[in-house]
Amino acid sequence: MSTVRQVITSLKAPMSLGPYSQAIKAGNTLYISGQIGLNVETGLMAPDVESQAEQVLKNMGYILEAANMNFSNVVKTTVLLGDINDFQKVNSIYAKYFKEPYPARACFAPGSLPKQAKVEIEAIAVDGLLCSD
Repeated sequence: MSTVRQVITSLKAPMSLGPYSQAIKAGNTLYISGQIGLNVETGLMAPDVESQAEQVLKNMGYILEAANMNFSNVVKTTVLLGDINDFQKVNSIYAKYFKEPYPARACFAPGSLPKQAKVEIEAIAVDGLLCSD
C-alpha cells in the first residue's frame, strides 16, 4: 500500500529559501519545514527574538491552515535558537500558540540560522487527532 505525498504551500508564509517544500503531507501527517521570522508582506525579518518568534508561529499557522489543520494538530516541534539565552523569551511566545496537551519538543542552539534569524521552528502535525488526557 502506498501513501500519497502532497506539497502544501501558503502564499502567506515565506517561500522556501532552497530546494525544499514549505510542507509535505504524507497520509494524515504534515511535515512543516523550519519557519523563520520573515514577513511576506514586507520581505523583512522581524527585529528582535520575540517578534521573530511571533512571526515564525504566524507563518506556521498559515501553512497549517493551508493543510486544513491548526496548532492543536501539532504533535512535535523542533525549536532552533541563534542564542540559547533566548529560550525563555521564545517559550513565552510559543505558549500563546500551543495549549495542553503540548506537543513533544526539542530545543537547541546551533549557533547560526538562515538569514541571521534568531529563531526557527519546524513541526509535525497529524490530521484527525483525538485528544485523550
